Amino acid sequence: MIHDVAVVGAGFAGLACARQAALAGLRVVLLEKKHAAGARLHTTGMIVKDAVDTIPWLRDVPPDLVRSIEGVKLYAPDLNHVALRAPGYYFWATDAVRFLDWMVELARTAGAEVRFGALFTGARRAGEDQPWQIPLENGEVLQARYIVGADGPHSRVAKSLGLSQNRHFLFGVEHEYARADIEPNYLHCFLDARLAPGYIGWAFAGVGATQVGLARRVTPGHRQGRLDLDAFLRKTANHVTPHGTPLSIRAGMIPCGGLLPRVARPGALLVGDAAGLVSPATAGGIHAALRYAEGAADGIAAFLQGRARDPAEWLPANYPTFRAKRALRRFYELTQSDWMYNRLLATRPMRRVAEWVYFHAKGGERPLEPDKERA
Repeated sequence: MIHDVAVVGAGFAGLACARQAALAGLRVVLLEKKHAAGARLHTTGMIVKDAVDTIPWLRDVPPDLVRSIEGVKLYAPDLNHVALRAPGYYFWATDAVRFLDWMVELARTAGAEVRFGALFTGARRAGEDQPWQIPLENGEVLQARYIVGADGPHSRVAKSLGLSQNRHFLFGVEHEYARADIEPNYLHCFLDARLAPGYIGWAFAGVGATQVGLARRVTPGHRQGRLDLDAFLRKTANHVTPHGTPLSIRAGMIPCGGLLPRVARPGALLVGDAAGLVSPATAGGIHAALRYAEGAADGIAAFLQGRARDPAEWLPANYPTFRAKRALRRFYELTQSDWMYNRLLATRPMRRVAEWVYFHAKGGERPLEPDKERA
């Protein structure tokens, strides 16, 4: 059998793409090397209000999988802080493991075939009018008319198909605790040039657990200092006090360079982290993963059904470039100084920048249509 679409990666982007493509009437197979979508996660699972407002099926999420957080407390290195809120705005903390399992069932219910333990090793085809041949590790060779790479920051699809690969990263580690003393209605973010160079530490009361993490920039070709989460917890003990040992530990690389230069070729697209669709300022990428993965699915369906051009020709022009947030990240890396941010945090300009970073709403999002590329 020839599949219409092979989606590689069962994260937020891959599952959203597989579901939407199946709903559009395509024969979809989703390949995931892990034994479950929620295994060995690297994400905090935070979803912004913009996603809930613009992606209708998110409103059907079982309520026990999410928890609303309505504000941000941003701490200077000396632990003085400002509380930030925007009227009506909130974040969803999620039980990311169970959330992704729920998305798997959505994709399967829509008609997508989801295969776990299926490692993508490469793809080739004889010509642009021929299906992709996708050999699996078990010796099976799948055939698909289109490939979507949603397989994370170190994408095998990108490497196999000669597309761009992420080069700029943060490295993060996060612990989950069953119990902790923490003000529950805030995402707590901590600036510290020694403990989190180039990024921040964070803590929040999630779904059934408190999540505490640190991340730092990674400089290619240089030895990186380790992340000292114990030192972070000692410093922030008056604001975040976990009890007991961690329930789970997550660690991984987070792309922070913004949109990659080449994310498509005829018959193939990258979405989510594989395409660099992660905010360089906040390292958040779930909203973009869901939105553009669904846009890719709709575009592929229209193309394969003879109603539109190949989305590889037009969809990447709609992807966000994050120019302003890339510039902000660069400025922060160049100016990160505990002395300076101790003095800047309470100022009006700093507060306005922080509100833009955390609460910047997109407004009415433009439809992803083949004949309407973003200016």
